[in-house]
Amino acid sequence: MQTQLEAARAGRITPQITRIAHDEGLAPQLVRSRVAAGEIVILNHPQRSQQKAVGLGTGLRTKVNASIGTSSDICDTTLEIRKARIAEQEGADTLMELSAAGDMDAIRRAVLEATTLPVGTVPLYQAFREAALRYGDPSKLDPEQLFDTIEKQLADGVSFMAIHCGINNYTVERLRKQGYRYGGLVSKGGTFMVAWMDSTGRENPLYEQFDRVCALMKKYDAVLSLGNGIRAGAIHDSHDRAQVAEMVINCELAELGREMGCQMMVEGPGHVPLDEIAANILLEKRMSGNAPYYVLGPLPLDSGAGYDHLAAAIGAAQSSWHGADLICYITPAEHLALPNEEDVRQGVRAARLAVRIGDIAKYPHRRDNEKAAAKARRDMRWGKLEQHLLFPDTAKELRAERTPAHGDTCTMCGDFCAMKRGAALFSQDISGDKASEA
Repeated sequence: MQTQLEAARAGRITPQITRIAHDEGLAPQLVRSRVAAGEIVILNHPQRSQQKAVGLGTGLRTKVNASIGTSSDICDTTLEIRKARIAEQEGADTLMELSAAGDMDAIRRAVLEATTLPVGTVPLYQAFREAALRYGDPSKLDPEQLFDTIEKQLADGVSFMAIHCGINNYTVERLRKQGYRYGGLVSKGGTFMVAWMDSTGRENPLYEQFDRVCALMKKYDAVLSLGNGIRAGAIHDSHDRAQVAEMVINCELAELGREMGCQMMVEGPGHVPLDEIAANILLEKRMSGNAPYYVLGPLPLDSGAGYDHLAAAIGAAQSSWHGADLICYITPAEHLALPNEEDVRQGVRAARLAVRIGDIAKYPHRRDNEKAAAKARRDMRWGKLEQHLLFPDTAKELRAERTPAHGDTCTMCGDFCAMKRGAALFSQDISGDKASEA
């Protein structure tokens, strides 16, 4: 079986490429050429017939990922299924199932059954968890168990995986020589891998046997997302030597993986101040040969707990504008608790707003919807306005709760409405459309 990358290089326009080109309003041949170059990846597990094919990369709409999963404190499969369904209902494009407790095989399979979204995982979570249960110490993990876990999850229907291949002896040495971290290590998979390397004195098997990782991903045409295991967990750690060392290696591995015919993307950067976001994305795109970039957040401050979904939305809008391709949502519970259903809902909505803002800046030709919304609002055509809103149900609820005296206004201004007086002053808008026909 050819991967989407191999098929595109052979000149084939696959049904998935055709579907994505139609959804994005692009020529199929253009999408094919970008898949062939590794600038677009396609999430499409060949054995999940109900799954939507999703494209990530250059020229495509910025997508939103929602992450769910159990912890040792809260482990409820039915809750995770409800969260998966809410994420899909709210418009998430992909889902990551990140359970770290319970029957992880059963939970993953239940989530895969419950959604049509492409599902991703971090296989290190399950491998280290099972090693801890079996041996009483996650550092006793047998690397063969790690590779077995990767294949088992792929066989279940997982479409993409965050795998921490860029952590190696060199990156760990940078961290040690640096000697400090204000935010510590915040990646669960990354931290467990560093601890395993420290305990065993061995190289990371995912780096050492990178060709084996790629072969497994190719077997199921899954996308390898090069995990950001030494990402900054505080803005004061942003772009320190350890993080940059891993980023360089991940970008090199993205190139190597493409040469093997494996679909590749890169992850980063975690916590990063607003003034560094553009440079971070420029570095990733330049060093990786324009590989799709999966951005975690990013969070541009460390003091927003409780409202981190809003803080991350500010970072995500900037990231989308400057070239990010997939944004991992942040929920209000980030840094405080395992997200519940409402946290998932609010996280997806904040991220969708952010990527819409970013895409408007990144793709000026995609602003027609905003013009239509503005004209409908100007003319107080409320039903028409709702057709162009990201969240029309919320808009309806707000108007219904605070019904105006006159249906053609709202209770913000009532009979002191600027729009009504403006309509009397201008019979045409600047595009030449009559206001009454807009």
